[in-house]
Amino acid sequence: MLDDREFDKVFAIMKASFPASERRTYAGQKELLSDPHYRLITETDGNNNISAFLAVWEFPSFRFVEHIAVDPAIRGSGLGGKLMTAYIGESIKPILLEVEPPVTDLAQRRVNFYERLGFHFNLFEYVQPPLQKGQPDLPLKMMSYPQSLTEAKFALFEEILYTKVYKITGAQANSVSESNRRGKSS
Repeated sequence: MLDDREFDKVFAIMKASFPASERRTYAGQKELLSDPHYRLITETDGNNNISAFLAVWEFPSFRFVEHIAVDPAIRGSGLGGKLMTAYIGESIKPILLEVEPPVTDLAQRRVNFYERLGFHFNLFEYVQPPLQKGQPDLPLKMMSYPQSLTEAKFALFEEILYTKVYKITGAQANSVSESNRRGKSS
């Protein structure tokens, strides 16, 4: 379990790396530490300061990487790839993660980064429910390792993501799932 100082450093890296629409509030993020499915994996520098982290959800049938971030001062050093490679190496379950659609250079570079690690870009529609009150749904794409997913296979994972990670249930989850499927045909 992280102490407050360590959590504060993880959250500072998270804030520097993700817009508000892609992260929870400080209290919301800290609350996840008590969830048995949630795990923070940290990497420290020579002075024992946290320099990067992976925030992951581990379920019986798959793993979900919610956040990966490296301290902005040392981005590009290969640390993110090292963290992801180690995580992939310890898993025998499929691993999923969300990415922005590759419509900007930065978003395309992120997709390329994950593809170099062996992830597959899935073409079906996907929406991330809001992580903070007042935020809109966020259209994203799903990447998967070690192989691409059919929409039917993903539907099994999607229900777990919506209920366990995003804490939406029943009609709400069905509404978002249905909106994902409609997005494909529009």
